[in-house]
Amino acid sequence: MARIFSGIQPSGELHVGNYLGAVKNWVALQGTMESIFCIVDLHAITVPYDPALLRTRRREMAIGLLAAGIDPERASLFVQSDVPEHTELTWFFNSVTPLGELERQVQFKEKAQRQESVNAGLLIYPVLQAADILLYRADTVPVGEDQVQHLELSRVIARRWNAQFSPDADYFPEPQALLTPTRRIMGLDGQAKMSKSMGNTIGLLESREEIWAKVRPAVTDPKRIKRTDPGTPEVCNIYHLHKAFSPPATVEIVASNCSTAGWGCIDCKKVLLESMDEELTPIRRRAERLRAEPGLVDAALASGAAHCRTLAGETMRVVRERMGFE
Repeated sequence: MARIFSGIQPSGELHVGNYLGAVKNWVALQGTMESIFCIVDLHAITVPYDPALLRTRRREMAIGLLAAGIDPERASLFVQSDVPEHTELTWFFNSVTPLGELERQVQFKEKAQRQESVNAGLLIYPVLQAADILLYRADTVPVGEDQVQHLELSRVIARRWNAQFSPDADYFPEPQALLTPTRRIMGLDGQAKMSKSMGNTIGLLESREEIWAKVRPAVTDPKRIKRTDPGTPEVCNIYHLHKAFSPPATVEIVASNCSTAGWGCIDCKKVLLESMDEELTPIRRRAERLRAEPGLVDAALASGAAHCRTLAGETMRVVRERMGFE
């Protein structure tokens, strides 16, 4: 069976963009391939952070993922720092990673521009990401479009390590991207990708009232000024959220009523709220149960970490031997 790996940072609450762009796809994939999903807390410390808040967010992310449908019986869910081989393999991979490749990474350039002092962790971030994937010799990685460049670096690292230390038979696979069906979720401002740092998100576990408070003033078609103005659904972010949450028949009604001014934007948003609430209410209820029974979360993470430590140990035994450390 093919093996997939994907991770998510505990940098804030799990939001609708995470859910549609990654987690919903993970839920669909688990069981079809051997699935490993990781809360990548080591990645979260490349920028200034609060240790106490990191602990809280790590826990909340685990609750959110389990509530969204990650099933410990069909997938391994664990916290990255619970498997120390991630950092060990990163150091070994540093020895075969070209500096120029790291300096060309788009995310490094963007994040470095926003910081007065750039730490080495930010530069090496993609090497740790490669170690995350290759530690489990995963051949498929479900990702969004913004992570494709980092995945290409993972292939470069696998190729260079294999050439130097496993020339007879490639030990590490060159992982392939599996782009998520929902490619890019825009934020409520309609200007940028939904992102915690941009403050334009809808929390996956927010109440119906909290969601409506955010959806109601959300940006729609900028050219539709008056209620009687016909709109263009394809340029409206609310329409794209309908495509993610509403049944196909509803999406058709939305497109028709928008383009003919059959209803106003508030009418459209009320229908969206109903569709979102129908899908998200069961997730909120599961999250409430997990908070009430914390042992369920502990058991899921412990089981996932134990399985992944076994896999990681096998990989590192080979790596150490071939690199001259055993």
